[in-house]
Amino acid sequence: MVLAGIRSETALTGAAEPFTAEDAAAGIFRVHRRAYRDPSVFAAERDRIWGRCWTYLGHETEVAEPGDYLVRTLGGRELIFLRDVHGQVRAFLNSCPHRGTAVCREPAGNARRFRCFYHAWTFDTEGRLVGLPSPEAYPGDDTFRDRLGLRPVPRLEVAHGFVFVCFDPDASSLADYLGDAAFYLGLVADHSDAGMRVVPGLQQYRSRANWKLGVENAMDGYHFGPSHITFLEYLKRTGFTTSDSGGRGRPLGNGHVVGIQNGHSGRIGFDWEPRFGEAERGRIEENRARLFARMDGERASLIADYSRTVFVFPNLLLFDIEGISIRQLEPVAPDLTDIRALALAPADEPPEALDLRLKTLVSFIGPGGLATPDDLEAQEAIQRAIAATAGDTRPGVDWNDVSRGMATDAAGDDVRTIDEGRVRAFWRHWASLMEDPEGA
Repeated sequence: MVLAGIRSETALTGAAEPFTAEDAAAGIFRVHRRAYRDPSVFAAERDRIWGRCWTYLGHETEVAEPGDYLVRTLGGRELIFLRDVHGQVRAFLNSCPHRGTAVCREPAGNARRFRCFYHAWTFDTEGRLVGLPSPEAYPGDDTFRDRLGLRPVPRLEVAHGFVFVCFDPDASSLADYLGDAAFYLGLVADHSDAGMRVVPGLQQYRSRANWKLGVENAMDGYHFGPSHITFLEYLKRTGFTTSDSGGRGRPLGNGHVVGIQNGHSGRIGFDWEPRFGEAERGRIEENRARLFARMDGERASLIADYSRTVFVFPNLLLFDIEGISIRQLEPVAPDLTDIRALALAPADEPPEALDLRLKTLVSFIGPGGLATPDDLEAQEAIQRAIAATAGDTRPGVDWNDVSRGMATDAAGDDVRTIDEGRVRAFWRHWASLMEDPEGA
């Protein structure tokens, strides 16, 4: 067997066992369970992944007006995400350059100034130090103000309204990093000629499991039938039938992956089914006609006739299915992950249509819907079992198998969503960063 991948926990400091084991000829791909539970792996991820990759911060419409701000944590770093008074989107470390205090203590709001409560240092929306008690104690030429402004993130770029930051000043451009994934972000942005906006309201919840299990779950169509039988039975009662066998997925490079379904449910505004009600049919037909009138037919069909689950490594999950949901992963500990979920909708969508969109969205992938509780239970059950096998050195016991569909991988074709090719694409990139972060 050909083994590839980084070493396990004592291995980040010199152990012998690899994290991933792959034998393409035999059709075997395995992941060592220490990757999900080991504190030294978690610490290394903070540096090699969250500290060096582009990570999703938020959508530009979340800070729509000058002075709008949010406090958001990425890879353990608390940031102020804002739009300055001139309309530019910015992000600063939420830490006073004076003595380190968190400057912004409200989760969201609108402000023209940010005042540190500890010593009353005050900063404008461009991060400049504009006020402090007893400034005469500092150099009279005010050069200290340039030195002690809020610390911006090293890199910030926007793609189709999605705002990304990178803490590595020498990283390649966001366009290079996203590669083919940018195409799928563009499809979402093109849903409406009026533009897309994040709907006010945040769903925030926790998974008592490793963040990578959340990625795996979203990229794994194999679990859909067994885990979500309640939802499938509901669809049957409302006159809709579905199959999980026809979807296709593909790796997009840099750990990004997409799954695509033809004729999937929940395309509010593009695809009608009985559970949406007859009143929705006319609006859908009008939206579809507008879509095909403003772009070429092939692109319009990709938007209207297919649904997608997109993962942008390492923290953005975009569910373009039951409505459009943005889900953001924030690792807290090896066995704890925060999830932020928001809805994206056309900026000019009428209230009754938006209401239906949101109801449909939360009924399936909302934290209290017919899918997400199933998924969280599965991830947490995996985490408990992974903890239970720690130290068991019998061959194969402390490994997860991710081999389904390896023959399709070897042929270089798109992978079926009910196979595990998208999960393998994620793990290969993860291992490349953890093994050789400089050369990957």
